[in-house]
Amino acid sequence: MEVPTDVLEVDVYASRNRADYYLYVAAEAVIEDCVPEPLRKRLGMLRKALTLTLAADTRLARAHAAQVLEAIREQGFYLQLPPNPVETGQVP
Repeated sequence: MEVPTDVLEVDVYASRNRADYYLYVAAEAVIEDCVPEPLRKRLGMLRKALTLTLAADTRLARAHAAQVLEAIREQGFYLQLPPNPVETGQVP
């Protein structure tokens, strides 16, 4: 599937098994076709958190939109991990 790099309709899924893990895929994508089985098993049940139109200059809270688009184009998905507690100052 060829994914345009300028603007893309994206579905974002939250893992029910792992807090703050979010999976971004093209809106028309079938998760089973674009996300490797070991990763799907690790994430467990997914719930659709939102759908958005993503452009390279879109502001995201914890990801760079251009990197998200590139990952979706190259591998079919982007996985956003929880923030590093050391970087966010949450570790005493």
